[in-house]
Amino acid sequence: MANGDIRTYYEDGQWKSKVDGSSRAAHVGGTKAEQSAVGRDMARERGVEHRITRTDGAVTQQNSYGNDPRSSKG
Repeated sequence: MANGDIRTYYEDGQWKSKVDGSSRAAHVGGTKAEQSAVGRDMARERGVEHRITRTDGAVTQQNSYGNDPRSSKG
């Protein structure tokens, strides 16, 4: 992940959303769905990528909000 991207993950019994490159989570608590919505909103505001992981750390969803190359098809 690039610095500034958002990651929603499970750690220490809680769902968290963090800006990549920061030392701690920006938002903590709630369900996975609630925290995913927080992370999505953070990524949209910043125009960056948002990754959501499972409790084991595997990425389950990845969305980009604004930094896609214009030469991509589709």
